[in-house]
Amino acid sequence: MIKTIPLQNQNSWQDCLADLITDPKELLKILNLKPEQLDLSMDVLREFPLRLPRSFANRMQQGNPRDPLLLQVLPQQQELVDYPGFVSDPLAEQQFNPMPGILHKYAGRVLLMPTTSCAIHCRYCFRRHFPYTENRPDKKQWLDSLQYIRADSSLTEVILSGGDPLAISDKHLEWLLEHLAAIPHIQRVRIHTRFPVVIPQRITQQLCDLFTRYRLRFVMVLHTNHAQELDDEVKAACKRLKEANVDLFNQSVLLKSINDNAETLADLSERLFTCGVIPYYLHMLDKVKGSGHFEVSMQAARSIMTKLRAELPGYLVPTLVKEEAASANKTPIL
Repeated sequence: MIKTIPLQNQNSWQDCLADLITDPKELLKILNLKPEQLDLSMDVLREFPLRLPRSFANRMQQGNPRDPLLLQVLPQQQELVDYPGFVSDPLAEQQFNPMPGILHKYAGRVLLMPTTSCAIHCRYCFRRHFPYTENRPDKKQWLDSLQYIRADSSLTEVILSGGDPLAISDKHLEWLLEHLAAIPHIQRVRIHTRFPVVIPQRITQQLCDLFTRYRLRFVMVLHTNHAQELDDEVKAACKRLKEANVDLFNQSVLLKSINDNAETLADLSERLFTCGVIPYYLHMLDKVKGSGHFEVSMQAARSIMTKLRAELPGYLVPTLVKEEAASANKTPIL
């Protein structure tokens, strides 16, 4: 029997998801900030709306216009600047989109999109321009996707991404996992998600029980950029996942003015480890249109990593990587 770890906030995750902050003016009021203190833009919301869980907003610092969590989600005027080399599809993912809801780029693994929805809109998201309306499979298309996986015996891992795969119901997730577990050559399911961090209430006993029900090995990759994101409720959610034998890793994006120094990244790695999460990747920014103001130079990134390796044991140092459209794997930056 898996031990139950209670979360302080008793609201259901569905309630949290239904009560997101979508108005920047409401967010500024909560944080005691004035619009003139920020590079706020309402124009960018038409293309990429604000979506922010209240539990995540509660971890932001009152009165601080440079708060590292706020800067990740605040729609800014700089998103309208046309930075050279920044495009709508920086990873050319549409080339690897053979059918709705599926991406097949790397050998041995395939990516499924159970949903196009996220609990939070990160302003640097490399899929902010992805054609999600064309990637919402109906039931027949889901069965076609599963047949695609079944027909390719070279596949051993299915990655659930999106959108955020934990935005779907447990019933839908159970249906999907049952079908994947019935494919003999699939050994692992990897889930890329922000939910344990931004809405930790999502990690319920019912969800954890699902991960113990199948022969599959489950890996969950969180996305955390700053230690301030990891409060006690997040730590409790991670513990619940660990007790369900889910392997936990983290990936971050190197972001200007948010985590572009060794001290901040060292604090993040240390805090992740107390939560039972292994630092995995530190990504160079994918050059998606609208995110140029977050870019950190390669030279600066190398310098940061040199300092980080001097401060931390090797197992707490994430691998600095760059993803390139034509590459068969992520490219480590040594």
